[in-house]
Amino acid sequence: MIVNISLSSRVSNYGLISGMSMLNHSADQLFKTVAIIGKHGASGTGESLIELAEFLQASGRKVVIEADTARELKLGSVLAMNLSEIGQHADLAIVVGGDGTVLGIARQLAPYKVPLIGVNLGRLGFMTDISKEQMLPSLGEILDGKLESEQRSLLEGIVMRDGQAIFHAVAFNDIVVSRGAGAGMVELRVEVDGHFMYNQRSDGLILSTPTGSTAYALSAGGPILQPELNGIVLVPIAPHSLSNRPIVLSDRSEIAIELASGYDGCVNFDMQSLTNLQQHDRVIVRRSAHTITFLHPQGWS
Repeated sequence: MIVNISLSSRVSNYGLISGMSMLNHSADQLFKTVAIIGKHGASGTGESLIELAEFLQASGRKVVIEADTARELKLGSVLAMNLSEIGQHADLAIVVGGDGTVLGIARQLAPYKVPLIGVNLGRLGFMTDISKEQMLPSLGEILDGKLESEQRSLLEGIVMRDGQAIFHAVAFNDIVVSRGAGAGMVELRVEVDGHFMYNQRSDGLILSTPTGSTAYALSAGGPILQPELNGIVLVPIAPHSLSNRPIVLSDRSEIAIELASGYDGCVNFDMQSLTNLQQHDRVIVRRSAHTITFLHPQGWS
């Protein structure tokens, strides 16, 4: 649903709302340029996004809106940027939506080291921990420096075919190598740091970050890892042998998964990026060089 809201009568070329005072403006002000990113196609978010923009502008900050968000809201008078531009110019990004929205945005902004704040308009809210009702009070405290900061790791994966890289992506939650839609079990050959680990017959294998240990990996019987732990969780999906159990490896490890047998397979990254696999394709997984910084209200746990 597209929300038709126009701020053209109240917004100047730089998005500053007329008649509102520039509060707390100083040379050492935290987060001078703040980006707002909404969940695409979500109904009922327009008022929250406008309220948030007004709040930030009133505090003396420069506000930019992610381009697709601005287009859906029909905010032609505000300063809009794509995610690459936000990464280059913003000091902070506020994501309004659910955990799925944060997953996609986090992966794309990770190379730019822009800290994120999540406002929850979804269901779960593991990463979007600020509720809609507490949005402005909580953000006010964070912008005043009363905050908790944490870093989360990512995984990167490369698909190799006949010695050539054919696909590359990063994942915030997990990388999943699995059987194709019409196939039976697949046999996966797993190596860790160049050493053979096992051949596994199953529906697939989940490779998860500590963040992702509370997602698909948990549903498949994997352990929960504290976000601060430096580990990668390997969780088999419906393994044929009872001896194939979840295992936690050092995140310094390089893991190679080969589709040893099976008619077809696929690999997906956070269930948002995927590619098909052929027999003998190899998926090389390691910890990404990039991390994501999340900001939370003071006292958050």
